[in-house]
Amino acid sequence: MSDKHLSTQFDSELSSVSTRVLEMGGLVESQVAQAIYALTNYSAETATQVLAMEERVNRLEVEIDADLSAIIARRQPTARDLRLLIAISKTIGNLERVGDEAARIARTVQRLINTGVFNRLRLPVSDVSFEADLATASLRKALDAFARLDTVQALDVIKQDNQIDQEFDGLMRKLITYMMEDPRTISASIDLVFVAKAIERVGDHAKNLAEQIIYIVKGTDVRHNSMETVESVALDQP
Repeated sequence: MSDKHLSTQFDSELSSVSTRVLEMGGLVESQVAQAIYALTNYSAETATQVLAMEERVNRLEVEIDADLSAIIARRQPTARDLRLLIAISKTIGNLERVGDEAARIARTVQRLINTGVFNRLRLPVSDVSFEADLATASLRKALDAFARLDTVQALDVIKQDNQIDQEFDGLMRKLITYMMEDPRTISASIDLVFVAKAIERVGDHAKNLAEQIIYIVKGTDVRHNSMETVESVALDQP
């Protein structure tokens, strides 16, 4: 079998795996959006749908991991191709954890509905929704950057993580104020703290995806580096 034919087969396998990663990404993005919809609209039915999607996300992670192992065993890739496969493995792990966060939010919504809190108390749900909009936008941009292997867009995702963190900090202060002013809100506010933290982690996972994209394209691991260093690598600056 010719080297050219082997190369064509390898490219086809890589393309197939990348497509499945994007499928998984779209699924977890939908999970997060539905979890927030369930929260803002007090929808137990939507929360249940989010939890039902978790099994599919987990199955995709296992299947893609198996495909990666098979490709590595058959092709013994080197250089950029190996970086791509390693980064994809880390990417699907991050995506699976995004799905876990969505499921965590959905279970919290179910608990709040079952206790009747939504009907009795005024809670800053809209603030949580705004934080979620930021996080899901970052996740969407990271997935788009993955599809294009676009390091400039990946850099934008990394920079936007600070805004999500700031929104989380502001929401924490607001929830503390709610609890101090009305002790009846303490239990529900604590639940919202966990929701807000779950959303903040979605932003963290989007950032992780963006860092993997830079690793794939540039061959440099930018994790735990200063923003100046990350920007230099992503933009090929000296």
